[in-house]
Amino acid sequence: MRDRLVQAGHKVIVPHDAEIYATNPSKLETKWDKSEHDLMRRYYKEISDSDAIFVLNMTKESVANYIGGNTFLEMGFAHVLNKTVYLFNPVPKMAYRDEMMAMQPVVLNGDLSLLYDKN
Repeated sequence: MRDRLVQAGHKVIVPHDAEIYATNPSKLETKWDKSEHDLMRRYYKEISDSDAIFVLNMTKESVANYIGGNTFLEMGFAHVLNKTVYLFNPVPKMAYRDEMMAMQPVVLNGDLSLLYDKN
């Protein structure tokens, strides 16, 4: 996904150790990882320096279009900073769905061409 976005001309910042978690979905980022690397502040800074965020929300643990706590927090950062929030798939049916909907994300429904520059 990253390569496709870069080829389309986007600058992409991938979260810390994302590839490890993508290849091993049962592995969880620990409290130690988050505090030792100061990830929440780091992601806030990266989001504040960006135009938008892109959430690759896939099925996880039988939840379609899953968005976990870290990603939900990052969506909140982006929303408060008036950045566009793009979701690859529709908003999931989860306990905090209303809050995600209130952020008015742009749902791509799997169509990355909606991100490409139309010029």
